[in-house]
This record gives sequence, C-alpha cells and structure tokens, in this order.
Amino acid sequence: MGRQRSSIFTGSGRVLPARKIGNRDFLEHEFFLDRDEPLDPSRSAEVIAKFEEITEISERRYALEDRVASDLGVTAAERALADAELDPETLDYIIVAHNFGDVRSDRLYLDFCPRCPGWLQGVIQAHYFLQSGDASSALIVGAETLSRVVDPHDRDSMIYADGAGAAVLEARDDLEDVGILSHVTRSDTAEHARLISMGPSYDPGHEDHRLFLKMQGRRVYEYALQTVPGVVQESLERAGLTLADVTKVLIHQANAKMDHAILKRLFRLYRIRRIPDHIMPMTISWLGNSSVATLPTLFDLVQRGEMEGPGLSSGDVVVFASVGAGMNVNSVVYRVP
Repeated sequence: MGRQRSSIFTGSGRVLPARKIGNRDFLEHEFFLDRDEPLDPSRSAEVIAKFEEITEISERRYALEDRVASDLGVTAAERALADAELDPETLDYIIVAHNFGDVRSDRLYLDFCPRCPGWLQGVIQAHYFLQSGDASSALIVGAETLSRVVDPHDRDSMIYADGAGAAVLEARDDLEDVGILSHVTRSDTAEHARLISMGPSYDPGHEDHRLFLKMQGRRVYEYALQTVPGVVQESLERAGLTLADVTKVLIHQANAKMDHAILKRLFRLYRIRRIPDHIMPMTISWLGNSSVATLPTLFDLVQRGEMEGPGLSSGDVVVFASVGAGMNVNSVVYRVP
C-alpha cells in the first residue's frame, strides 16, 4: 500500500461586508426576555453592556441589501483561487457550506435550520476526495447572511453577523507528514437537534409569521464545553501528537466566553497550566459570529499575518475546531508545509 497523499491549503480568501454594526445600534431595539415578556427599555444599555462583557462582541458586519450569500462566497472564492494561483477551470470540486442559502433582503421566509458545523466538515470531505486519488484540488467556501434570519426582538440577534471565507485544498504526492494529519467528527443530533432551531419572534405582535433563528444559549454552551475539548484531544491522538505540539488553535468564533472556556478545559485535559499567548486568535470582537464563515475568515487573516501575534510558519501544527447546529462537532489537525 502506497503512502498517503498530503492535502495542503494553497490559498485562502475572505469577504468582510461593508456595513459595520456597533452595539450602540441596538439601543433602540425593543427586546423581549422571552415570548410575551418585553424588556424594560431603560435596561437596554445595561443588557447590551452585559452582552459585550460575555461575548466580547462590540461590532459585527452586515451585507449590503443588494448582496446575498453567494455574492460574498464568489468574491471570497476568487480571492482564494488567486492566492493559490489556480485556474478555476482546473478545480475538481467546489464545496459550499451555508445554512440558509441566498436570503434576499426583500424575501425573508425560512422554516428550517440545518445540522452541521459546515466549512470544516467541507474541508474533511474535500480531504477524502483528494485521498481517493481521483482529484487534485478542491475549493471550500463558507458564506452566510445571518443578519437576515435573526429576530430583532431577541437579544441573541446581537451575536450574529454576515461574511464569507474560502480556501483551496490541493493534493501533493511529493510531501510527507504535512497538510491534514487527522480529523474527528462527532454528532449528537438525536439528543440535541433543537438546541438551535427556527421559531417565531419573541414579539407576539410581530407583523408577519416568519420564523427566526433561535438558540438555547446556555445548553449550547454546556454542550460545547463537554464535547469540543475531547474531540480535539482525539484528533491530536490520531495524529500522534499532543497539545504541546500545537502552534495555533483556530476555533469557530461563536462566543468569546465559550471559546475561552473550551481552551481552558482542553489544556486541563493535558494538565498544562499556562496557556501560551496568541495560541487562539479571536475575531469575534469585531466580526461577530458569521457561522460557517468564521473559520475560513480567521484562517485567511492568520495566513496573511493580519492577526495579533506570530503568523504561521513551515512545520507549525494548527488545530481547527468547530461546533454547530445539530449538535455536531469536528476537529482537524494540520501541519503547515
């Protein structure tokens, strides 16, 4: 049996939508604590301040009204292909991760929330295609416009954002022990399918019967904390590595408090007391949670040396981790060529 081909990232790209939405923009929103229970307007500033303290989100990006997810995805894809210096006509596969497809600003009706931490699962799928020997390149795109599916009367609406990111994965037969070294996927859909779902507005007087993205935040937090560290540990074990070998942990930018707690628990699994500076770069404070776009956007920023701390160098080990609706978790271990 011949040795395994290497699947390596050769290019990346991102789109940050033009509209910057700060937390102050939510001061005039009429929030409800739950359905039929309005929040006292005098408490809006207090609630928003507490939200920022927990999530670290102070700003997010929204797509312009004439742009949809596929518009953002195409631009991110073009930038990734240019970075890889790859002719798009030579691509073997294009995998697009999204939750809601193209949601137009003038037609906002949805009734289904998918079950997958998409972009990273797309990377895993592309890796399988490349390992089969029948393909040499794949483009994996994550694009989303969550601003169009959130309830303006739900405090959780402040978490979500729009954006797109993309990466090119190529097969190499002349490289050893680099690229994707291992991956693990876990699904708990049978038990937790409804932790993130679609539901009516918290405002009982909302003008239409549209359904909005709803999240049981505390239970999602608990699920992620219980599962993500173990999945990451398993992926490192499959690669024959430990946490001490890891240079960067690139995790889905969901909620800063949750991500920091996941990292602390991961280090606790290895009985490592000190967490190295800059090991987990974060974009959530200024980009919010753009779902499937968060990881490829973060990866592109790190690849280009545009995040605080050192960038990536040959031989560095990167762990990607994601948790998504369903609930589902995945992790990929990658060594930079």
